[in-house]
Amino acid sequence: MHYTLKQIAVFDAVASLESVSGAAKKLSMSQSAVSMSLSQLEHLLDRPLFIRQGNRLILSHWGQWLRPRAQKLLQDAQQIASGLHDQHIISGTVKLCASQTAAEHLLPALISKIDNDFPELRIEIAVENSDRVAQEVLDYQFDLGVIEGRNDDSRLHQEPWMDDHLVVVASPHHPFAHNKRTSVGQLEQAKWVLREPGAGTRRIFDAAIHGLIVKLNVWKEYEHVGLLKALVKNGVYLSCLPYLDVEKDVARGELVMLTTPELNLNRHLSFIWRQDTGSNPLRDCLIAEAKRVTHR
Repeated sequence: MHYTLKQIAVFDAVASLESVSGAAKKLSMSQSAVSMSLSQLEHLLDRPLFIRQGNRLILSHWGQWLRPRAQKLLQDAQQIASGLHDQHIISGTVKLCASQTAAEHLLPALISKIDNDFPELRIEIAVENSDRVAQEVLDYQFDLGVIEGRNDDSRLHQEPWMDDHLVVVASPHHPFAHNKRTSVGQLEQAKWVLREPGAGTRRIFDAAIHGLIVKLNVWKEYEHVGLLKALVKNGVYLSCLPYLDVEKDVARGELVMLTTPELNLNRHLSFIWRQDTGSNPLRDCLIAEAKRVTHR
């Protein structure tokens, strides 16, 4: 099977833009060249990779299977090229503003890898809640942001990084701690300590209870996850926090995760940057390495 990296790149561009013309523009190729490359790849694989719906090309079942593998192949090729030729060309500073969970649990491993593989790339980091991250990026204070959940501002490009989820936690001594499941009615009766409005964690929790709980008894709101966990451990409160933030506390028996099947607490972490900033090889390098670190 003699497919080429160029054919894989064409496939990935068409999959991303759902358009031959869009892929041609992105890759600086003619539309006929893109169509021919895609046709050759489908012939080699003996599988249809796209289904035409109006003016859009939608991934077929086989195309959906191939997409993540194609992206990994392209990332590996980029890594090889960087390692052999461009390691010292990737030099300069990326100013990154991240939400609290990402800064504490994900960025240390990323920075260590960047320091090792791209010694002349520097990362300056600030930590804010998701609303402030977006605003700081919009104000050109940072090149790149990491937020929790969705961004609805059309001035910002959002690039998914990884999936995550929130959990409702209690002290092992809380009346709900040994329930097989905790109902919406019980959650409504409880006292809560939560992240402040504007935090991505809070926004996802509020969306999850919308239409289910009329009035939540929010006792305190704090910016710092450590303080919220301490209050839950030592009191009668519940909180809703990222799994990454409470994983070790649960393992030590200091917190209990409640089963709340009626709440959808899934979320994703994403990179954001201004749409009008154009290409940035340092930013692209950092994002590629971040995905590599978290998908091992």
